[in-house]
Amino acid sequence: MTSYGPGRVGSHRTGSDWTRDQWLAYADRLLDGAQAWASPSGALITPPGAEGGYGRAVDGLEGFARTFLLAGFRLAGAQGEGLDELAERYARGITAGVDRSSPEAWVRLTEHPQAKVEAASLALILDMTRPWIWDRLDATTQERVVDYLAPVVGDDTYPQTNWVWFRTVVQTFLRSVGGPWSADDIAADLARHDSFVRADGWLADGEERSFDHYNGWALHTYPVLWSRMTGAADLAGDRTTADVARLDRFLLDAVALVGGDGSPLQQGRSLIYRFAAAAPFWVGAMAGVPSLEAGQLRHAADRVVGHFAAHGVPDERDLLSMGWYSEWRRLAQSYSGPGSPYWAAKGLLGVALPEGHPVWSAPSVPLPVDERDDLRAVRAAGWLVSGTRADGIVRVVNHGTDHDDEGVLVGDSPLYTRLGYSTATPPVLDDRAWTDPVEQSVALVDRDGAATHRAGMTLLGVEVADGVGVAASTWDAHLLEPDHGRQRHGSGLAGAVDVAGRVTTHSLVRGPWELRLAQVESLAEGRREADLRLRIGGWPVAGAAPAGRVEDDAAVAVADGLTSRLVAVRGNGAPALDTRVDATPLGTAVIPTLEFPVAVGDWVAVLVELTGADVPRSHRARVEITDQHLRSVTVTWPDGHTTSSNLHHRTAPAAR
Repeated sequence: MTSYGPGRVGSHRTGSDWTRDQWLAYADRLLDGAQAWASPSGALITPPGAEGGYGRAVDGLEGFARTFLLAGFRLAGAQGEGLDELAERYARGITAGVDRSSPEAWVRLTEHPQAKVEAASLALILDMTRPWIWDRLDATTQERVVDYLAPVVGDDTYPQTNWVWFRTVVQTFLRSVGGPWSADDIAADLARHDSFVRADGWLADGEERSFDHYNGWALHTYPVLWSRMTGAADLAGDRTTADVARLDRFLLDAVALVGGDGSPLQQGRSLIYRFAAAAPFWVGAMAGVPSLEAGQLRHAADRVVGHFAAHGVPDERDLLSMGWYSEWRRLAQSYSGPGSPYWAAKGLLGVALPEGHPVWSAPSVPLPVDERDDLRAVRAAGWLVSGTRADGIVRVVNHGTDHDDEGVLVGDSPLYTRLGYSTATPPVLDDRAWTDPVEQSVALVDRDGAATHRAGMTLLGVEVADGVGVAASTWDAHLLEPDHGRQRHGSGLAGAVDVAGRVTTHSLVRGPWELRLAQVESLAEGRREADLRLRIGGWPVAGAAPAGRVEDDAAVAVADGLTSRLVAVRGNGAPALDTRVDATPLGTAVIPTLEFPVAVGDWVAVLVELTGADVPRSHRARVEITDQHLRSVTVTWPDGHTTSSNLHHRTAPAAR
C-alpha cells in the first residue's frame, strides 16, 4: 500500500513534497472509502457515525455533494481520461437524486436550507466536469437538475455570509444551461461579498468580526472558481483583478499561519474540515498570484494535507471522521453529520490542475516559520502572529475577533474569543468552556466562582514596532446567565448579562512570549474589590498524559513536548492549574492560571509562554511602567533582551 503520510521528526515535517501521483492516490483513497457507504444508485453517501443535527436525509446529500467536489477535481485534472467509471458513478447518483420518485431523491432546496449549500457543490462540479457528466446526462435528467436548482432564483433567505456564493454559483450554472437566473440576485451577492472586504486582503464572514478559515476555503476560493465557470466572464467583468489582488495579499499572511509541522491554526468553527485549509494555496496557484511562488503555494498545501495524513487521516476505513485526527464529536457544530467532513476535499483542489501545470514542477519554497522567527500583525482580525523556527509553532494573540459585533455582550466563544490560539494547542471545548473562560483569558471571578466574558471588546490597536508585537483591547467584563436552548454554530452563547466592571488588556509579543498587562479600570455599581479576583489563564496544552506544577509565582503545564508557562511579573498572583479531562480533540488539557486581588486602577503583568523547544531564560522577565496611563513600557525578556514600546489607548478606526 502506498504510504500517504510524510515522515515526521519532532514537530517538523521531513522529506520532499508529494508528487502529483501521490496527491492523486490520496484523493482516490478518500473517494473509494466514501463510496463504500453509497446507496444503491449512489445518490446518497452516508458514512457511519452519529446522525447530524439536520437528519439522515441531509447527511446523505452532504456525503454525495462533498465527495462530488473531489471527484470533479480528479476528472478536471485528468480531462476525464481513464476515469469513466468515476464519472458514471456520480452521473448515476445525480440521476437518482433529482428524480422525485426515487427512494434516493435528494432533499429539495425548498425543504431544508442545508440543501442550498450542497447545491453549490453540485453546480460547481457539473460545470467543471461538463464534458464527462452533464453533457452525457439524458434530457429528462438535465431538466430535473434545472428544476432541482431553480428555487435558488429570487430566494432572499440566504444568510448574508459566505452563503452568498452558494446562490451565485448555482445561478451561474443555471444561466449556462438555459435555466432561470437573476442578474439582480448575482449583482446583490457580489456587492454583499465586497462589503465583507477588510484590510490587507482579509474578509469578514458577514458583518460580524468573524475571522477564521472561511476566509481561505470560502471567501477567497469561490471568487476564483466562479470566474472560471462557463458564462461567468461577462458577469465578473473586471472584478476578478481585484479579487485576485486581495487573494494575493491574504496569502502572504496565510502561509505564515501554517505551523512547521503543517498544522493549520486551531481556531474557528468547522475545524472538522481539516485540510480544507489548504484550498487558498491551490486557488492562488490557479490564479497565478504574483507575490508568492508556485512552489511555496504547493508546499504550504502539501504541509497542511501531509500533517493530517501523518496523523492517520483518513482512518483505517479510509474515512474522514468528525474530529481533528480521530473522531471527537464536540469539535463539530451541532448540525454536522458524517458527510460534513468531506468539505476537506477543497484542500485537494490541486488535483484539478493538469500534469503540465507549473505548480507541479516548481521548486519547493519553505514556509516563513521554517526559515526564521516570524512576527506580523493582521489588522483586520486584531491579531498578532508569532511563529518560532525552533519549534515550528505559530501563535495568534487575539484582540479583535469574537464572531460578533463590537459592544454586543454575549458569552465568549472558545473558538473565537480567547486571547490566544496556535497551531500546537487545541481549543478547550467541554461544556464549561462556553460558560467559564479560563484558558487564554483575563476575567473577573466572583465569590461563587463565576467568571466574566470579554465578547464585544473594543480593539485599541495592533501593530509590530521595533521587533515587538503590540496590541490592546478593552471591554465590559460581564457575567452571563446563558440560554442553553440555542444551537451552537460557533458564536458565544446568548443570555442575560450582568456587567461587573471595565477591563483593559495590552499584549507585547516577542518570540514564544507574550507580556500581558491587565487593569481593572472600574467596577460596576454595587461591586466591591474584596468580592472579586482577577484571573489570567495561559495556553492550554493537551495530550494523553499532560502534567503540571505550581511554583512560587508561576504555573507550568506540559504535554507531548509542549510547555505552557505563566509567570507573575507584576502583582501578587496565586498560581494554579486547571485540568480538563477529554476537553479537547487532542485529549485532556492542563491550563496554568494566576489569580490576583482586584485593585481598581492598578496594573498586573504576567509572562505567557508557549514553546516546544528549549528557550534561553538567562533573565527573569521584568516590566517598567512609566505611569498609570501606561503610555509606554520597557520589558526585559527572559533571554535578556530589553525593548521599549508605546501602547495603544484609543480605538483604531475600522480598516476596510
